[in-house]
Amino acid sequence: MRTAYRVETVRRAERELMARVPEGALMQRAAAGLAAACADLLGRVYGRRVVLLVGSGDNGGDALYAGARLARRGAGVTAVLLAPERTHAAGLAALRRAGGRTVAPAGAEAVVRRADLVLDGIVGIGGKGGLRPDAALLAAIVAEARAVVVAVDLPSGVDADSGEVHGSAIRADVTVTFGTHKPGLLVDPAREYAGSVRLVDIGLGGELPAEPELAALQHADVAALLPVPGGESDKYRRGVVGIAAGSARYPGAAVLAVAGALRGGAGAVRYVGPAGDAVVARFPETLVSDRGPRQAGRVQAWVVGPGAGDDAKTVAEVLSAEVPVLIDADGLRLADADAVRGRTAPTLMTPHAGEAAALLGVAREEVEAARLRSARELAARYRATVLLKGSTTLVADAGGAGVVRVNATGTAWLATAGSGDVLSGLAGSLLAAGLSALDAGSVGAYLHGLAGRFAADGAPVGAHEVAAAVAGAWRDVRR
Repeated sequence: MRTAYRVETVRRAERELMARVPEGALMQRAAAGLAAACADLLGRVYGRRVVLLVGSGDNGGDALYAGARLARRGAGVTAVLLAPERTHAAGLAALRRAGGRTVAPAGAEAVVRRADLVLDGIVGIGGKGGLRPDAALLAAIVAEARAVVVAVDLPSGVDADSGEVHGSAIRADVTVTFGTHKPGLLVDPAREYAGSVRLVDIGLGGELPAEPELAALQHADVAALLPVPGGESDKYRRGVVGIAAGSARYPGAAVLAVAGALRGGAGAVRYVGPAGDAVVARFPETLVSDRGPRQAGRVQAWVVGPGAGDDAKTVAEVLSAEVPVLIDADGLRLADADAVRGRTAPTLMTPHAGEAAALLGVAREEVEAARLRSARELAARYRATVLLKGSTTLVADAGGAGVVRVNATGTAWLATAGSGDVLSGLAGSLLAAGLSALDAGSVGAYLHGLAGRFAADGAPVGAHEVAAAVAGAWRDVRR
């Protein structure tokens, strides 16, 4: 599992470790890992031109020490000093001893345009807000350069804790981060600025608490959570999921949600709604009822809302059930907030940014700019687990406290009509199999993202193709 910690937690861990190791040891470890990553990107170090963008403090010191190591291997290293009077003195001395030189910001454009690699050490993980004007000018110059851009710990200008970006920021090709990931490296919009992220171990592992701010499941984690049938399993033990979805206008939403549930491993799917004929025509194994959720038969979980139109009565019936419920699409609009908060069984809400914005009473742009904060706030407001869909899907547990799961297996090809309906059925089947709302949302998002990648393979696809690829995602995870 990939974990990320807030700046305050990282700082505390660093202080505890520094009290037991020689002075400067952590910075030297970071600089060594940073220089090795840069050398790997350059391929051949000797004769290459490297530019360091150096701010004040330890982040600039990391860049200077790494630059000194590259200079000793024959690179031509130039440091652009944004705050000469506050530059890390020992790091600067090391660079000069190794043959590196310095220039003022006024001379940055010429050296950056000739550089093979630019090392961004302007602002560290403690930076807040956008870049100041002189640094923003450097960011604009770097954006037009041909050099590979490497960020030191975090791209300058992005918020380490929230993943928010206020104003100008450096857009890196690679970010070399130290000790542990920071939330901003895993959550958009900041994640887009980080490029490929490489983690350098500086010995913080033993000092970090057991519970991180963010956690990203990996293949092994998902494989351990997947509900795999045993020898004594039958369709009921594997989980029966109810799907209350679709309408005369949107019958396809019902078909796609049922497809996601069947591909997600449900032992049986009970469908309730006006699209029964369309569902059975595509999936004859579906158990169809026209008597409403209360009379549909026993289920272990419900999915309600995809393509439901204005059927508030069905949504209310599902919310009154004493089993886990997933609410999506129209169901989010129709659900009574007090009914959601008053539920005793788990509830999983799966909005996209626009739906989350409507629930929070803010503009969509505000949710997209502050995804982590928005997911936590929704989970706290509704006392439900919230899966906020998007380029990086976030799953915040009920109440908004604790670890938030982040999923990055998705692809932009999943931004297609009906894809969310497939995810709803898939996650609903996992709820019915007994997974917690947090695990069902996290595993569902992971498999859905993989399925999107497998189905698309770089080309346009439809939601039905994504649903068909879920089985391949299962196989890939379990290998």
